[in-house]
Amino acid sequence: MPTDPVAAASAQPASPQLASPRPARLGLGTAAVGRPGYITLGRDADLPAERTVEALRERTHTLLDAAYAAGVRYFDTARSYGRAEEFLAQWLDEHPAQAREVTVGSKWGYTYTAGWRAEGVAAHEVKEHSTAVFDRQVRETRALLGDRLDVYLVHSAMPAGPALTDPALHERLAALAAEGVRVGLSTSGPAQGDTIRQALAVTVDGRPLFTAVQATWNLLETSAAPALAEAHAAGWLVVVKEGMANGRLAGRNATGPDTAALRTLAARTGTTPDALALAAAAAQPWADVVLSGAATLDQLASNLTAADVRPAPEDLATLADMAEPAEAYWRTRSQLPWG
Repeated sequence: MPTDPVAAASAQPASPQLASPRPARLGLGTAAVGRPGYITLGRDADLPAERTVEALRERTHTLLDAAYAAGVRYFDTARSYGRAEEFLAQWLDEHPAQAREVTVGSKWGYTYTAGWRAEGVAAHEVKEHSTAVFDRQVRETRALLGDRLDVYLVHSAMPAGPALTDPALHERLAALAAEGVRVGLSTSGPAQGDTIRQALAVTVDGRPLFTAVQATWNLLETSAAPALAEAHAAGWLVVVKEGMANGRLAGRNATGPDTAALRTLAARTGTTPDALALAAAAAQPWADVVLSGAATLDQLASNLTAADVRPAPEDLATLADMAEPAEAYWRTRSQLPWG
């Protein structure tokens, strides 16, 4: 188990598709490739037409190979990402030396219910933060990842929800933390800041319970930044998810007036909208890891060039004007189709 989730990447040969090794500050998330359906814009063109388990297993392993070779050392998954935990566990089994160098984060609290279907599904996942669900899912995660589980997050905790108020659940999470797993939460929705601040105040036996957060921050949704700065100051691991706003900031989709500043600056600085969006997230002083949600090798290669992009303060100020009201952002996100 690595001692530092953001330790510098060791010098490994790069894959043919990617440039030289990148800093480990960029991570790879598996939400888009662990199941046949997800809500990334344009995803239909990214994955094989036949989205079999074997096809997505192969795609996941190809991305993990390339990401590791490029210097990525943080891999993110979840119980609800279809079979993503399984795919990652198999990759770790097949790469024991690499497994010792990477940090693995997973999440519990949603149960995958789509039955490996992308269409005609009433609900792809069901949320429940009960002790019963934790007991079941931590067993399932441990069965796959064993002691390679480094970070375990409550998936999409909400203000005043059980994850922040149930003493019995807190005792279980504290016991897991005592085993050496960093316990935290992920956040979604316009009240992310409230959730993080409530979590900062949760203690068990007088000691802080949570020490990690994975939150949505991107150029369109910046509302969690003040609370994330507080979490960082408290010593938490801060991981940024959805840095490309479910594909809204990818070059193929960043075509409207709301992304004009991103396109203009990317063209002027010789980079791409996706890399610039992720670089803006990495430039936040409280951000430890910024996740790529790439579904193809080309996307991963482009995303990882963010490590070489250093937006100037005046550029970040220009990009800050892209931010939407949190309520509007999350309303739009809730309307994105599962592709």
